[in-house]
Amino acid sequence: MKTSLSIFAFIILFFGCRKVTTNLSEELNTDIKQNEFAIIIHGGAGTILKKNMSDELEAEYKEKLEEAIKVGYIILKKGGTSQDAVLKTIQVMEESPLFNAGKGAVFTHEETNELDASFMDGKTLNAGAVAGVKNVKSPIELAIKIMTDSDHVMLSGAGASEFAKEKGLEIVDPSYFYTEKRFNSLQRIKDNEKTALDHDDKKAAFYDADIKNSKFGTVGCVALDKNGNIAAGTSTGGMTNKRWGRIGDAPIIGSGTYANNKTCGVSSTGWGEYFIRSQVAYDISAQMEYQQKTLKEATTDVIQHKLTKLGGTGGVVALDKNGNMSFEFNTTGMYRASMNDKGDLVVKIYKE
Repeated sequence: MKTSLSIFAFIILFFGCRKVTTNLSEELNTDIKQNEFAIIIHGGAGTILKKNMSDELEAEYKEKLEEAIKVGYIILKKGGTSQDAVLKTIQVMEESPLFNAGKGAVFTHEETNELDASFMDGKTLNAGAVAGVKNVKSPIELAIKIMTDSDHVMLSGAGASEFAKEKGLEIVDPSYFYTEKRFNSLQRIKDNEKTALDHDDKKAAFYDADIKNSKFGTVGCVALDKNGNIAAGTSTGGMTNKRWGRIGDAPIIGSGTYANNKTCGVSSTGWGEYFIRSQVAYDISAQMEYQQKTLKEATTDVIQHKLTKLGGTGGVVALDKNGNMSFEFNTTGMYRASMNDKGDLVVKIYKE
């Protein structure tokens, strides 16, 4: 009888413990939210003021930002990869003359368009980048192709274009990138014998007659997919009136783009030389990994303190492995948007 009671008690205890363990496991899985996904984008930051923006132009920017981010959101919602979401989202902005990337790229001193882009995969830490190409329609696509189909991380100039041709990417006549607004901006800068850097009004980015102040329109995207993979990408035309093959931060892994599934993904936009010196994108990830900072704490420290102290201006969009997102910039505005797995859409331009 005692033996039977002992066995019965053991069975109750065993299955009772299993139930507690199972419930605890379920709670932990709920907290981890393995199926969470999110996407965040930027279209550049700078001296962007409401008083200098027409209602029509403001509506154009918001409409294009919404269009771009919804493309990536749908991909993620259907179970697509963060890589595909970043690619397709950035391509929408590359094909719009509103932004300094692809079709809307600014002009160099020699009156050409030289395009840069980079991409990083947070799961493998693999990356691809391209600098100074003049005839590849989608620089972000080329950056990804360099990552997936070559042994290299970065290609530049004519060699990068040759690689793109071999891989079947769309090649366009350089005139594809011509827009009258950007060309006229260069002429004004030349007339004033100024070099435009893509940041604040003292060292102006390309001058936009509609906004009547400096801004820069580098585009970027960070996405987290349902498999927990983070990807980040950035694409730009660089700075107006740039010379001697100047390359900014956009194609530099760790400066303009960084992604690591342990921490976060980041895409930068700003005064490239300072972002390179500060390794802005990687620094945010490193602070999270080694100092256990939250995404918000890390982005605030890097952009509002470290970068600002050096004299750099600009911002980042970032999201962490749990889908938390951050817009951080030290300028008066940044074209930006975000969506989470609930479909909540945020589209903003000005500092609020």
